Amino acid sequence: MTTTDLKRYLAVATQAALEGGEVLRHYWGKIQHVQHKVDSGDLVTEADRESEERIFAILQEECPDHDFLGEESGLQRKQNGEFLWAVDPLDGTTNYTHGYPFVAVSVGLVHQGRPIVGVVYNPILNELFQAAQGQGATLNGETIHVSDASSLNKSLLATGFAYDRQRNPDTNYAEFCHITHISQGVRRAGSAAIDLSYVASGRLEGYWEQGIKTWDIAAGAIIVEEAGGKITDYDQGDLDVYSGRILATNGQIHDQLCQEIVKIRNSR
Repeated sequence: MTTTDLKRYLAVATQAALEGGEVLRHYWGKIQHVQHKVDSGDLVTEADRESEERIFAILQEECPDHDFLGEESGLQRKQNGEFLWAVDPLDGTTNYTHGYPFVAVSVGLVHQGRPIVGVVYNPILNELFQAAQGQGATLNGETIHVSDASSLNKSLLATGFAYDRQRNPDTNYAEFCHITHISQGVRRAGSAAIDLSYVASGRLEGYWEQGIKTWDIAAGAIIVEEAGGKITDYDQGDLDVYSGRILATNGQIHDQLCQEIVKIRNSR
């Protein structure tokens, strides 16, 4: 993978995210049709669908041989899976339908299982996070870096709760309560892409979640890494973007946060 290739893919991802964001901005405050998927709170709107269609058209034109995984349209294979675009056209749909501005378009490129390019765009707050492997991470064109907090009691964290939490007993509620007591707080923004981007920009020290999808984290993961952070699974193994679990920190508190999560999970 050459630097030229990475820069091109980043430009494609940026164009796609900006186009998807324009759709979200157009429908902001004007949503007419909200549908529920399997679980309560798992919503889809005309904005989700149109945003994904716009993004897919760009990716198909610019990278016709790459596979595509979209939250609304699923997996579309074009080759052997070497390159996969993982797209969430509207991360934070529930927020969006309520006019709560923590929403994002997330466009990530995965190469042989590893995220290599990521763009997260919040069109409501006009924040564009970008990264490519070995190229660093930026917010609206300015370089960003994770925070230097070195202990949990000086850290602000984030998590989220899976849509199937009402029927699946394996939740992270216990970890949420425990870590709230030993940190400066745990936030729940309702968008994994934004949580990861906020870790990358130093607004948060860490983020963990389970029950998430590849399209939720593919873009944000590389943004955190390129901002100097650390991304693993709960057991500190290499991140598997298909596993449904992620632990992202500034690196300084990674071992501490991992130990606390594992301790609570093992005590059940």
